[in-house]
Amino acid sequence: MPTKVLIVTDAWYPQTNGVVRSLSAMGRELARRGIVTTYLTPERFWTVPVPTYPEIRLSLTPIGAVGHIIDEDMPDHIHIATEGPLGLQARLHCADTGLRFTTSFHTRFPEYVAARVPVPPDWSYAYLRWFHADAATTLVPTASMLAELEERGFTHLKLWSRGVDAELFSPGPKNRFLDLPGPHLLYVGRVAPEKNVEAFLKTDMPGTKIVVGDGPQREELQHRYPDAVFLGYQFGEELASLYRSADVFVFPSLTDTFGNVMVEAMASGVPVAAYPVTGPRDVLTENAGAMDADLGIAIARALRLPRPAARARAESFTWKVSGDQFLSALVPAEGPRHHRFAKAS
Repeated sequence: MPTKVLIVTDAWYPQTNGVVRSLSAMGRELARRGIVTTYLTPERFWTVPVPTYPEIRLSLTPIGAVGHIIDEDMPDHIHIATEGPLGLQARLHCADTGLRFTTSFHTRFPEYVAARVPVPPDWSYAYLRWFHADAATTLVPTASMLAELEERGFTHLKLWSRGVDAELFSPGPKNRFLDLPGPHLLYVGRVAPEKNVEAFLKTDMPGTKIVVGDGPQREELQHRYPDAVFLGYQFGEELASLYRSADVFVFPSLTDTFGNVMVEAMASGVPVAAYPVTGPRDVLTENAGAMDADLGIAIARALRLPRPAARARAESFTWKVSGDQFLSALVPAEGPRHHRFAKAS
């Protein structure tokens, strides 16, 4: 019988972000290997929008509901991907029943929370340390993030990189933005304070700035920067055509733990401009991207980089390697519950 993996996540469709894309891609990669993956997501529960961030919804989960689902599912391996209401109930249930599990660290929630409410990041990191402490392994997307978490007291960390759909996101004709002044500078992602999109929009650069995505800051930024082009969320081949039509991809975030969109841009043959922080430092190379504390300088340098080098760098990020890393970290759930079911049968 194929191995059965349960992934518990508070981030799921219709959200559009790197966490959802990564977990979905991992399920497809595991299925390719004959491994059954099930997801415990907010789709099963009533949800409410996060204040100031309505596209993210939190599950109203009855006490014990998550544990009941885990007991019925009887997975061979349990991976808790997020630290929200579903992840918390899954963690508590595993601790109560002696089930072993792994976790992953995707998002700098302490910084995101601090940007909205007066909660010191150290308080939030204390919760995250407790949350991940009992996991057999906590998967982290980059070496820089791993080192940073170790400095904050996190333990048993292991690298879990990301891949890219190199067939969908691939070089091709520059057939978009032809009626707009060049160079064409592209951002793809949420339009929210923690993404630092305004740092991109206020750079004094010639050409046209294009923003693909949506979020709580879009209306404000669209009003303040009328010369920028805001296209909302785009998907599939439409998104791929926007990537390959850009001259530079701009990644202004100071808080992302990886940055899947950088790899998608490079796979499309587009060099990246970014700050020299966690994420870009791990993903970019000198020929594939430019990093500088002055984003305008990074953009100017990226405009001179060869597009084939960006594509070559992206090809080193595969879901096969990511899947190998994920599977090597999993542990058998085992525990008292499994023994009880075995005896009952």
